[in-house]
Amino acid sequence: MQIFGVDIGGSGIKGAPVDLERGDLAQERHKVLTPQPATPDGVAGCVVEVVRHFGWDGPVGVTFPGVVTGGVTRTAANMDKAWIGVDTAKLLARELGGQQPVTVLNDADAAGVAEMTHGAGRGRGGTVLLLTLGTGIGSALFTDGRLVPNTELGHLELKGHDAETRASVKAKEDGELTWERWAHRLSKYMQHVEMLFSPDLFIIGGGVSRKPEKFLPLIEGVRAEIVPAALQNNAGIVGAAMAAKR
Repeated sequence: MQIFGVDIGGSGIKGAPVDLERGDLAQERHKVLTPQPATPDGVAGCVVEVVRHFGWDGPVGVTFPGVVTGGVTRTAANMDKAWIGVDTAKLLARELGGQQPVTVLNDADAAGVAEMTHGAGRGRGGTVLLLTLGTGIGSALFTDGRLVPNTELGHLELKGHDAETRASVKAKEDGELTWERWAHRLSKYMQHVEMLFSPDLFIIGGGVSRKPEKFLPLIEGVRAEIVPAALQNNAGIVGAAMAAKR
């Protein structure tokens, strides 16, 4: 069975049909740049472009980098503030022609569900915390396999700032940080999160999960096991499609 998944990020919007049985992309994903400013109309147009690229006319699951409840986006830290309060599920369904059901959920939650079902968290009990590192820091928290939605732990305070402004991949790139210096910041952030939630396992997702050897050995002071996301940067697409099946 295939369902389409779209992952909206602060820098790119990507999607593909997903083979739900395998938990993997059924075709090579298509990606477009996130418009700047990332307004609802602009982003919706990009989502339509990605879906139409495949000629898809069935259900669509979509992630959003912020709190999502009942299809409505409640926060928009790395997107245009016009998103706040938008019924994004209805907006995207309308832009797609009104015939395709659309499910919207938090981006890290989608990635987490995919990893817990098909990836690095499969079969793991206890407390598992997935962190997606990219433009910001997303989080998905699980207790014995059950998701606690919309945790958004990237906005915890770290040295007087949103943690993601110091420890995201964007912060690394903007500050031209070495892997060592960035890993030091990431270590401080993960130590803080570990103090609060005592996870048994950290799963590190986002595009940077393709290069775990560059930074995971440099993480210090964290007791929990740390592993890269098995689905890497496709986890959000897979999780979005899984959500649309329900």
